[in-house]
Amino acid sequence: MTGKNAFYAQSGGVSAVINATACGVLQTARQNSDRIPKVLAGHNGVIGALTEDLIDTSYESEAAIAALRHTPGAAFGSCRYKLGSLHEHRTQYERLVEVFQAHNIGFFFYNGGGDSQDTAYKVSQISREVADPIVCVGIPKTVDNDLPITDCSPGFGSMAKYLATSIREAALDLAAMSRTSSNVLVLEVMGRHAGWATAACALAAERESDAPHILLLPEVPFDEARFLARVDATLRRQGYCVVAVSEGVKGSDGQFLSAGSHDAFGHAQLGGVAPVIANLITAKLRGKCRWAVPGHLQRSARHIASGTDVEQAYAVGRAAVEFALAGRNAVMPAIRRLSDMPYRWDIFDVPLSAVANKEKMLPAEFIRTDGFGITDAARHYLAPLISGEAYPPYRNGLPDYATLQKVRAPKKLANVFVV
Repeated sequence: MTGKNAFYAQSGGVSAVINATACGVLQTARQNSDRIPKVLAGHNGVIGALTEDLIDTSYESEAAIAALRHTPGAAFGSCRYKLGSLHEHRTQYERLVEVFQAHNIGFFFYNGGGDSQDTAYKVSQISREVADPIVCVGIPKTVDNDLPITDCSPGFGSMAKYLATSIREAALDLAAMSRTSSNVLVLEVMGRHAGWATAACALAAERESDAPHILLLPEVPFDEARFLARVDATLRRQGYCVVAVSEGVKGSDGQFLSAGSHDAFGHAQLGGVAPVIANLITAKLRGKCRWAVPGHLQRSARHIASGTDVEQAYAVGRAAVEFALAGRNAVMPAIRRLSDMPYRWDIFDVPLSAVANKEKMLPAEFIRTDGFGITDAARHYLAPLISGEAYPPYRNGLPDYATLQKVRAPKKLANVFVV
């Protein structure tokens, strides 16, 4: 049987472990080189396919590919670029098929969140119309943990571990100085509509008095009076107060407390809710308030990645190739939880149509009745996802990450596609 090349691309906001998934894809493809002679990676995601800017991964050494497992960022470049509907933007999809055919590509692996799964699904639909259909497999990745069906999304566990660790350490700093310096800290974390990351901050607290003392979740409308009363009570009781707030917190009117422009996917660009909350506390309670936004740090901190997360990220990459070789088209490898203690899981396939453009919110049973914390059920769910350490190798005191050659595949098409 004649082999077909594969196309792999990374999409959306990156994570500490998306390259571990790339490692799983590339190593598994190399183990099946008779059927997948070559993996071409899109430079900057699907844009690389549209512009025929393809990285020939066959030039990368085995050692470099293995090092991807402990390297953060997106080794081949990512993008926020949303393909339109098949009906209105058909030329985009036809261009993808044209590039794939020119490079003998029969497998399409797209590594990202809900929007990326939608792209993979649409490519699978249009590829059915050509003589030699392309097997399309989406691969889950999102630090927001909002992909449905899968127990968790690779990237989330490591961000959760970083946030819980950071807020515990910051709380010790705050408590030590609270009598004569700042006594309130507001930490803004990622999470547009789903409060998984904010909920994970609560893992830092082992006792009721431990920080964070208040969570502001996007699933719970912000009530200024109730919030200020809780901060005031915490300050009187503890002498300091730590608040973890989701960037996507909304008021009772359903509007984000802080939002700016929109990204390529049409989502509001969030950020800046921490100073809004901090200024409110300062104005109303005269507390000495500081705020912090870990921003990209929370999703790129590979030095403190979750061992569970790294293992699962690699596993979905490996499974994607295995599913494709088995002829499973328009699917995504998902993680299935088999037990909590000990945490056991496996991989199964779900239709892309079931996950494309869909979000999984923090369930009501995970949110404490007062809306400011999480329940034991949430802790049981979250705790295994941050377990285990997977430190990268160090050289000269710093993490030693992979460096790729990124040799480009020769262009085969005369026409140029502009994005």
